[in-house]
Amino acid sequence: MCAMSRYARQIQLPDVGLDGQDKFSRAKVAVIGAGGLGSPVLLYLAGAGVGHLTVLDADHVSQSNLHRQPLYRMSDIDRPKVAVAAEAIAALNPEVTVDARQCSLTPDVATQIVADADVVIDAADSFAVTYCLSDACYAAQTPLISASVLGQAGYVGGYCACAPSLRAVFPDLPQTGATCASAGVLGPVVGVVGSLQAQMALRVLLGCDPSPLGRMVTVDLESFVFGGFDFHGSPEPNDGFSFISKGMLREGDLVFELRDADEAPEPLVASARYMSQDDLAHFDPIPDRRIVLCCQSGLRAWQAASVLRARGARSLAVMAATLCADAP
Repeated sequence: MCAMSRYARQIQLPDVGLDGQDKFSRAKVAVIGAGGLGSPVLLYLAGAGVGHLTVLDADHVSQSNLHRQPLYRMSDIDRPKVAVAAEAIAALNPEVTVDARQCSLTPDVATQIVADADVVIDAADSFAVTYCLSDACYAAQTPLISASVLGQAGYVGGYCACAPSLRAVFPDLPQTGATCASAGVLGPVVGVVGSLQAQMALRVLLGCDPSPLGRMVTVDLESFVFGGFDFHGSPEPNDGFSFISKGMLREGDLVFELRDADEAPEPLVASARYMSQDDLAHFDPIPDRRIVLCCQSGLRAWQAASVLRARGARSLAVMAATLCADAP
């Protein structure tokens, strides 16, 4: 009786009903990132009664988070975000099971996370994480709900499963690596986009028609304009670069560290050679040797890989330091 009272208002919806509520209670959703986007996602999914939430985030709460991350309070500063998020979800809805993992997402961890989820939500604010999740979800045919916010604008899309991957919509990385930390953001914008992610995920779990998969929703809250488009039929690119982790290196790989010794006193891989992007532009690829390029975020590595591909390299991969933290 208590459970029915908790969910009474959504059970009244024709798209939900008792059958839909049962789908929510049996669903497994993985949320990558417990920050500005992850906060509303986790609160609304837990509120809806999604039975199992896996939350993955390596960071701790800081005071600069609080204006846009309503999961946290001043008393939570310096605590692991996933631990605080798990407590908040338990206080909101004790019927929800939370698997809190304080670690970074690596390409090998992504495969495991995706295999155990009915829906994956990318709330990480990292294009390297986004591409890793898209690759893993596309291979497993698992729905991916991914979003991005910058300043007072953002977008959210539903990818994979019955829809094209994120690479089909964004075959190349952005030219700059601007983030909320570097370019700023207003809290309500993140709340709106995160809420849209939660709504998309719930619609996917219900199996609604039309599905949000294959749809992009854009939001400009400076001018209060909402837009979007359908990307069904977008072709999958065949020349993108894979993000790999240290454990995915092969014997014979040529590994280049694009950060200099000041930025990275120790290269990401012990066997890597320091190489500037200018020097790499004159490097002649060696046939039958895969070239692996390393940097902090993956952006410089991706750009260098594009240069080498134009020079005839055919086997290329990229590594981002942000994706190679040790996972428990």
